[in-house]
This record gives sequence, structure tokens and C-alpha cells, in this order.
Amino acid sequence: MNKSSVNLKNVERPTFKVLGRLIKDMIKTFPLSYVAILILLIISTVSSISNTVMTNYLVSNIIEVFQDGSIAFEVAEQRLIILVSIMCGIYIIGTVSVFFYQRLIAITGQKFILNIRIRMFNNMQDLPIKYFDTHKHGAIMSTYTNDEDALYQLASLTLPQLLMNILTILILFTIMLIFSIYLGLVVIGFSILMLFITRWCGNISSKCFLQQQKNLAAVEGYVEEMLGGLKVVKVFCHEERSLQGFDKVNNVFFTYGEKGNKYTNILMPILNNTGHLMYICTAIVGGLLIVLNVNNLTITGFQSISIATIVSFLLIARQFSGSVSQASSQFNAVILGMAGATRIYNLIDEPKEVDNGYVKLVNCEIDENGNIKEVSHRTGKWAWKHPHSDGTLTYTPLRGDIVLKDVDFGYNPNHLVLHDINVYAHAGQKIAFVGSTGAGKTTITNLINRFYDIADGKIRYDEININKIKKGDLRRSLGMVLQDTSLFSNTIMENIRYGKLDASDEECIEAAKLANAHDFIMRLPQGYNTMLTSDGANLSQGQRQLLSIARAAVANPPVLILDEATSSIDTRTEALVQKGMDALMKGRTVFVIAHRLSTIRNSDAIMVLEHGRIIERGTHEDLIAKKGTYYQLYTGNLELE
Repeated sequence: MNKSSVNLKNVERPTFKVLGRLIKDMIKTFPLSYVAILILLIISTVSSISNTVMTNYLVSNIIEVFQDGSIAFEVAEQRLIILVSIMCGIYIIGTVSVFFYQRLIAITGQKFILNIRIRMFNNMQDLPIKYFDTHKHGAIMSTYTNDEDALYQLASLTLPQLLMNILTILILFTIMLIFSIYLGLVVIGFSILMLFITRWCGNISSKCFLQQQKNLAAVEGYVEEMLGGLKVVKVFCHEERSLQGFDKVNNVFFTYGEKGNKYTNILMPILNNTGHLMYICTAIVGGLLIVLNVNNLTITGFQSISIATIVSFLLIARQFSGSVSQASSQFNAVILGMAGATRIYNLIDEPKEVDNGYVKLVNCEIDENGNIKEVSHRTGKWAWKHPHSDGTLTYTPLRGDIVLKDVDFGYNPNHLVLHDINVYAHAGQKIAFVGSTGAGKTTITNLINRFYDIADGKIRYDEININKIKKGDLRRSLGMVLQDTSLFSNTIMENIRYGKLDASDEECIEAAKLANAHDFIMRLPQGYNTMLTSDGANLSQGQRQLLSIARAAVANPPVLILDEATSSIDTRTEALVQKGMDALMKGRTVFVIAHRLSTIRNSDAIMVLEHGRIIERGTHEDLIAKKGTYYQLYTGNLELE
């Protein structure tokens, strides 16, 4: 395996701002739980340190017994029993607090990640189509798996341990100053050295781990892409090139991880040895203070120094250096968690799809005088509920008139793909779009759905600017059958019902019959209860398309958009489906995109697009008579690309 070189000069470190946001988020979400965890954590830390302090008194009493013969053995024994009893009590309190703290944090940590996952998914549902067009699905999935796991490790394991170590360091440092400021200065000097070493290693490893987390998403995105196109890889014998591509992204991921772990792994041995050196220097300085009979300086003044003081200080210094080393060893998990939290919060903070619409689609009843009354139950009749600035409401019957007037659009504002598009579709009309790949046919239907907003011009739906219509209500009035089918891991019945969630089984079956899908469904072992997996991989492409058409049929929308709806169906099946489609299209406004020109002969208007412009329009007969581009396409003199 060839290693890839990495350049960290322009790589930014994860900012600690995201760590502050994470802590605030945790406390805000479960305030009582985290307050209880903090209290138990403090009790556990104090109990652990208290036993170190109690050891000082225990050692002092033992030395005093041997040095001072005036103390009765019974009195010394009672002192020792009391001290040992107190230490046992502290140990018990510490053990109980650790038990409840670890149990509580495990439960709360899982609940917090559950809350984060819900927030991520909720925001993702409201993101514009553009976001998913510009981000790999595998990279998004990595946020739900690897980044969440890194965040859980940080929130539930690393942060509590880090907080405990910081508390321990602060308390022990204060106690050391109480014992001896001279010896404390030795510890301060080595602490500064440890901090410098940690910062140096951490600066490099943090950059590496941030890039490692990003490249893990790239690896998963590549694997997801290769799995989706596995048949193409096999057909074109692209295995070797595919492996080379994987090696490239995998090696970059490996190299960042290797370098980050190298600096993280050398940190602990360096700090441990620095701690040992600090221990030796502290013992030497303490011994010199005793030998030279130097008055010991404490925060309370000058006092004589004893062997017991030196022994206790050394015990505290060892625990202090151990806590510093443990805190430094958690730097790896902190950086990984911060990198994961950054990507998670980026998804949560991603701007939602803007919807300034205020016109709603409502169920209605229309009396013999044409008066419209809004009702809560489904009637099969719809109206646009239009509130006005003066507080009045008007109701416009949903007819299906759609007009595009002087529309310009570009996915990139600096590069337009549609120019001066004018389309007039009246209720019940069938409008067809013809043109080569990339001419802008599907883009027009995306604009009608408001998956993207136009750069210039207007689109009106029943004489209402679609910018005023709430996007959810607009899309509820439109039915779409796409060239690429999307089926879900559920039964065939539920996949059809996806078009209308409150549809009965009978309605779903009628829709399947209309799309001529009923016969093949009944030939399946479980019929309508057959489970579909992996986007309907157990069905043929044509069968999946039939189910997609049935799903649109059960929705019964007033406007249909058929984007190459029969492209994956054989000629024989297409003839059957076309009958069902004709019945489905009856009385509806229909936009059809088709390469098979035979399927659009009966269209009320055919638009021929080229390079984002409508170059011809008219009925089939009109366009044939003109003997222009459409005529050449229809007669085979010109082929669609």
C-alpha cells in the first residue's frame, strides 16, 4: 500500500467554540440529569483526593508514634482506627457516587444522541433539493454513523473524565500549595513543560484527526457510489480502476489517521516520563529543604518541614502528574468528538428551504351557485385559500392552469440553462416536452414543483404566482412519475399507499389496476403483501416503474408530471400502461417528457427544446407540417441524444 503525503499547513484546527456549544446543548436538553452528574462527579473526585490527604495524616501519626515515645500505644491505636474508618467511609461514598454517576451518564448520553439524531433528521427533511444535489449521500450517512459515534464518545465518556481530571488537577494543586510553595514551584515548572508538550502534539494531531473525519466521509461516499453502480463496474470490467480509486481515498484517510495517532501515542510516554522526572526533582528538593533545615513556605506562612510532609506531597505530586497524563491522553477523543460535532452541527444549521408562501390548498364543497365552502374532510374537490392584507379570504377553485411567462433559470446564477420560456397549459391539457439530453425538459418540471426558484419571469398556477403558494400545498396538488423509481423497504401495498397515506386497500388495488400492475402483483408469492427491499431489487425495472405509476394514480392529483415514465417498460407493456395512463390523464393537466415520440402524438401542445430555449411549438400535425426539428426527430432523420 502506498502512503499518501499530507500537508497540514492550510488545515484548520477544530475550534473549541463547538465544544462550548455542545456543553450548553447538553445542559439545556437535560438540565437536571447533568446537574446530578456534575454533583456526583465532584463527590467522586473529592473522595478520591480526600483519601490522598488522609494518607498524610495516617503517615504523620505513624511517624509520631515511633518518634514520640510519650504517646500511649492505645491512643495511637485509636487514632489509626479512626483515620482508617474515615478513609473506608470516603471510599464507600466515592464508590457509590461513581456507580450512580456512570449509570446516569450512560442513560443521559444515549438520550442526548437520540435528541441530536432527531434534530438532524428533522432539519434534513426541510433542506432544499440543491443540498442533496451537491453533497454525496455517503458523506451525509457518515454524519449519522461515524460522527454520531465520535460525539457519543465525547459527550458520555471523554468529557466527564476530562472534567474529573481537571477538577483533580486544580484541587491537588491547591493542596500542594498548602503543603509547600517551594515544592509547588517545582510542580508548576514541570506543569508548564507538560502543557507545552501537549499543545505541540495536540496542534498536529488535532489537524490530522479533523481531516481523518472528513476523509472517512469521503471513503464511505465512494463505497456507496460504487455499490450503487456495481453492475456498471462489472459490465465495463472497471474493477481495477475502481480499486485504484478506493486506494486513493483510503490511503489519504489512513495517512491522516496514522500521523494523528503517532503524535497522540507519543504524548503519553513523554508525559509519563516527565511526571517521573518531576517526582524525582520534587523528592530531591524536599530532601534538601530538610537537610538544610529551610523553613517551608506555605500559603499560611513559614512552617517547619517534616518527612511526613514530603511523603504526602510526593503522593499528591504523583497523583497530580497522573491526572495531567490522563487529561492529555483524552485529547484524541476530544478532537475526534469536536470534528464530529462540527459536521453534525453543520447539518443541523444548514439553512432550511425558504418558504414564504401563504396560499394554502384546502378541501372544499361547491354549491350549485358556484360558492366555495372550506371543509375539513376529503371531498375530492380542492381550492386555493388566499388570505389578503386587508384580512379577507378568497377561494380559487383548483383547475390546473399553469403558465410560465418569460422564465429564465440557472443552477448557477452566472450560467443560465433556460432562456425566455413561455408555456401555457390550461386545465385538462397535455403538454409534451421534446429535446436532447440537457435541453432543459426536466428543469422546467423542477421549477413547477419549486424544487428550484426561477431567476426571472413568473410561473402562475390558477392565476396565482407560485411563490405565494406554500410549497407543501403546491406539491400536494402535483403528481410525479420519474424515470428513476424510488421504492421503500415495505410491502407493495404500502409503497402504492405512499401516494395517499389514508388510501384504503381497495383504492390502492384500483390504482394498480389502472397502471396495469395488478396482474404481476397477484403472481407474486404474497401478492400485495410482498416485501420490497433495496429499492425494489426483487422486481424488474419495468415492474418498479408500474408501481411508481400506481402510486401517482392513487394520489389522484389534478396535475401530473411524467418524466420519461415509460422509458423502462418494454413495448408490449407500454401499450398496456398507455391505456391506463390515458385514463389517469383524463381531465388533468399533464406535462410529459418522453423520448418515444409515439407516446405524445395526442398531446395538445408539443414543445421542442434546444439549449434551454423553445424552438418549436404546436400539435403533432402542425409540427409535422412545418418539417422542422420535430419532423426530423419523428421521421428518424435526427436522433435525440
